[in-house]
Amino acid sequence: MDSPRTTQDPVARQGRPAGIGPVSNGKTPTSAEPIMTLRGAGVDVDVRRVGRVLAGLCLLALAVLVFVLFIAGAQKNAQITRLHQHGVAVEVTVSSCIGLMGGSGSNIAGYSCRGTFTAGGHLYNDAIPGNTLYRPGARLAAITASGDPGLLSTPRALAAEHASWRVFILPTILLVVLVLLVAAVVLRRRRSLR
Repeated sequence: MDSPRTTQDPVARQGRPAGIGPVSNGKTPTSAEPIMTLRGAGVDVDVRRVGRVLAGLCLLALAVLVFVLFIAGAQKNAQITRLHQHGVAVEVTVSSCIGLMGGSGSNIAGYSCRGTFTAGGHLYNDAIPGNTLYRPGARLAAITASGDPGLLSTPRALAAEHASWRVFILPTILLVVLVLLVAAVVLRRRRSLR
């Protein structure tokens, strides 16, 4: 009978079958190199392509932001103009006010109040502009746009607001940045094609 094999063989101690020595390509593996490749498909990542995709997504996001800011500025100016030109005086009855907590939650930063008013024979319940505390039941003078009762303002707030070109400063700056970035990308691409 053959005697059982002892574990004195260094290959057997490493968990390899007898007769198969350690696999080596002549180099000692470092901690940065993989010891072996896994079975299955490998993943090759083209860093330049990923960079181009990310740059394109950033440019697209910037273009969407510019568009949204231009639309928001135009709508704000249109609402202010509508209230100035087609404003209807209404009386708002305060129905409730809620305190708005500040940064740490330990102090009140302002108030959000709601009130009811009648316009065009219909009763509306809307947020009162501003952050002032009113007692429930208080009556306030307000202005709403004829045909758009969801647009409500106090006379003081409306007197301080006017349609302005200043709402377009930030989107214009961002548009210039976007145009410069797109021009830089196009020039770089042309140079790489030469």
